[in-house]
Order: sequence, then C-alpha cells, then structure tokens
Amino acid sequence: MKFKLLLVGSLVAIGAMALLASNITEKEKQRVELNKAPSEAGIEGRAKSEEWAKYYPRQFDSWKKTKESDQLDDMLAAKPYLPVVWAGFAFSKDYNAPRGHYYALQDNINSLRPGAPTDAKTGPLPTACWTCKSPDVPRLIEEDGELEYFTGKWAKYGSQVVNSIGCSNCHDDKTAQLRASIPYLNRGLQAAGLKTFEESTHQEKRSLVCAQCHVEYYFKKTEWKDDKGADKTAMVVTLPYAKGLTVEAMEQYYDEINFSDWTNSISKTPMLKAQHPDYEFWKTGIHGQKGVSCADCHMPYTQEGSVKYSDHQIQSPLKTMDKSCMNCHRESEAKLKDIVHQKMVRKDFLMDIAFDNIAKAHLETGEAIKLGATDAELKEIRTLIRHSQWRGDMAIAGHGNFFHAPEETLRLLASANDKAQQARLKLVKVLAKYGAIDFVAPDFSDKAKAQKIAGHNMEALIAEKLKFKETLEKEWKKEALEKGRLHPKSVALEPEVDAKSAYYDKTKK
Repeated sequence: MKFKLLLVGSLVAIGAMALLASNITEKEKQRVELNKAPSEAGIEGRAKSEEWAKYYPRQFDSWKKTKESDQLDDMLAAKPYLPVVWAGFAFSKDYNAPRGHYYALQDNINSLRPGAPTDAKTGPLPTACWTCKSPDVPRLIEEDGELEYFTGKWAKYGSQVVNSIGCSNCHDDKTAQLRASIPYLNRGLQAAGLKTFEESTHQEKRSLVCAQCHVEYYFKKTEWKDDKGADKTAMVVTLPYAKGLTVEAMEQYYDEINFSDWTNSISKTPMLKAQHPDYEFWKTGIHGQKGVSCADCHMPYTQEGSVKYSDHQIQSPLKTMDKSCMNCHRESEAKLKDIVHQKMVRKDFLMDIAFDNIAKAHLETGEAIKLGATDAELKEIRTLIRHSQWRGDMAIAGHGNFFHAPEETLRLLASANDKAQQARLKLVKVLAKYGAIDFVAPDFSDKAKAQKIAGHNMEALIAEKLKFKETLEKEWKKEALEKGRLHPKSVALEPEVDAKSAYYDKTKK
C-alpha cells in the first residue's frame, strides 16, 4: 500500500514538473520569438504597420484599438478666445484636441489648417507639417534626403505620406528595438548638452521615442543647393534647445534669433506658437524626475496567457489604472481620479483668466493702431503680449501638462496673466492719449464671433476643403494603393468617420 502511494505521489510530482517545464519552455519560446529580428533584411514595406502584424499581432491589435479614441473635441468652441490670440495663423481656423494615433494622419488631412491644395505645389503649409503623422516620413527622409523632404509645400507628399503613426516610427525594422527615426531629435538633445538617443538607457528611450513628436519645435528656414545646383529653401523641424528645455530658455532662444511663427493680424505682434511640449513638461514633473517613462503609464505591460507585452493602445492612463497607476500608488482609483480632476479644474481656471486678458490685449492694441499709435509706442506692449502668450500657450499646448507638471503649468499661466495685465495697463495710457479712454474690446464669447473678429470666412474655407476631399485627396489614396505604399487592409482605406459632420458642420454653428 505504502509503495503504491509513493508511486502515485511520484507520478503526480513528475507530471507537475513536466507541465511546469513545458510551460517554461513555451514561455521561453514565445520570448525568443518576440525578441528575435523578423529578418536580416528587415520588414518589407516597413512603413506599413500591417506588415509588422505578421510578427507582432498582439502589439498591432492593441495599436489598432486607438481607433476607439474617436471623440472630436472642438477646442475653439470650448475656448473661444483662441481664434483671437491666434488671429492670422492657421490654428484660428480649426483646432481639435488630439485623438488616437489611428487618426493622426487623417485628422491632419481633414483639418482646415493645411488648407485645400489643388496640386503638389499649392500651399499654404510646408511639407514639415507631415513630420509627426506617419512612418512614411523617415522613409522619405532616407530616400529623398532630409533637406529635400523639408522643401516644398504640404501637398507635395500627399500620395506618399499615407500610413498613420505606427510601428516603424519607434522600432527598427531589423531588430524591433526602439529607435529614433528622425534626425532632428538627436540634434536637439546634443544642442542641449544631453545624451543622444543611442547613448540613453532603455528606460530613457521609452520616453525619447515619444519625444520625436511630443515636443516643442519650429521650422528653421534653411537655404541649400540640390545635386543640380538649384537654390532651394527647406523648412527644417528644429528643437529650440540650445539654451535649455525650460520655457524661459526657449523664449530667450527665439528672441535672440528674432524668430516668430507668424504676426497676429489684429495687434501686429510677432508671435510664437507652442506645439505639443509634453516631453519638456514631463521632465519637470514628479514622474519624470522619478524616472517613470511615458510608456510606463501610457503603454502599460499586459499579460496575455504566457506572454507579457507592452499595450500599444496609447490613451489616458485613467482608462488602464490597474496597470498604469496601481503598480505604484496605494490610494484607491476613485481618489486618484479625483486628484487628477482637481488639477485639470485649476488649470482651466487660470487658463481662462490668462487668455481672456491676452485676447483683450491684442484687441486693445489693434484699436490703438487704428487710432494712430506708432510702433515705438507699442514696442514694449507687444513684447509683453508675445511673452505672455508664449508662456500660456506652452502651458496648454501639451494637453496632459496639467498632470505631467501641474506646478509648472500653473506657474506659467500665472506668469502669462501677469504679463498680459502689464500690457493692458500700458495700453490704457496709449488709448487715452488717442482719445479712446472708454474703449471696450469686442465680444468674443463664442467661436463664431471670435472667428469673425479674426477675419475668417468659414463657409468659404469649408467649401474649399470639401472640394479638396472629393478631388485631390481621393487621387492621393488611389495612387498610394496602386504603387503599393498602402497595405490593401490599411486603416487609411477604411471608411472615415463622417468627415463633413465630424469636422466641418460644427464649424458653422
């Protein structure tokens, strides 16, 4: 009897060990499969994320779920002072909060900002406006050369830039390791005296791949000659890091090179437009200081069977708190959400105060110009407006800044409000000198009023855009498919969210 029990026990133990060994072997096999290079030559058609799906189906499927982040938030309707402060600039026509990576390319095409080109040479925006939207951009930089890529108008690459942000933006096609796919990131890091991407640790790279796009930048006008000796002008994406990554350091950099993105059409002030400085603000916040990477929160590790992988459904960490937040925090999810909400409310409160004053400073300066105020009289006022709006715009242009670096965000909004009030106090004297002591800025309490003040004929802009979508855009997609630049199952070929209702009908309201 004892022998039988020992025999049964031994068999059970052997069976358990065999199962454990099999599980370990399977996990190791999957680990090796996930980490090995797809091929020595690399993934064919690497810009097409669908080709990566053959090797990394879980990552691809989770990336495609960014389609679920489909809500369009009209920021001009929510914050109607924005068309006034951006008067004369494309953002005053159309500005929606960003959606998922799935939509990055199509949202760029649908936006009123790049206008309605009729051929490859029509504008208004430069080719650089494609840069953060597609893995086709690194391919074009390699094929055409960086300066050629940055030369010309946006429509030049309409049939070439056809795949939305995807795998090869961040991963090497031969090794699948993280990579910097665009050259200006390392140039910016070196200018700031920081480590290059290649010199950084893996954990640092998990943020730096995001910093390829989620940063402040400007288009540096660069004269060059092509192989035939022809003179050309490139508008090269450049990170303004030479004096540091703080808002004041970048402000000093721009002032010293006398750079402006545009001149406000109301106040005639040379202005700076902040882009999406998520990386710079993250570095100043507690998560950045503690070494928590962007991917730790926005791309948390996920377990599927015996496989652990990074979730590529990049979205708010509040939607994946069990994986993104609770690994470190011990408060309840409800308490953490409440804390985040408080931060956002405080940001919105200061944002509305600051930008209301900035908008009125533009309008009061515009009135002073009409009455005959000179550039000399308005010089100091315009500098205050420029610096005020720059600081405020940097605080809000990264939509997650209120969380990534709440103290810095509030500090900059307070500084923006202070400088705008200083400008308005000086304007009181100028307006009084020209007999307008009782001037009151016109009403910009809703989007329609604000865009009218900014000088836009919205119905005409929308009609031009819809014509473009029915003509040139369809030609782009047809050519891209015929020449194999698009995978037959590409997201770019899926039916759009009704572009007319989603983007343009709301603009008429």
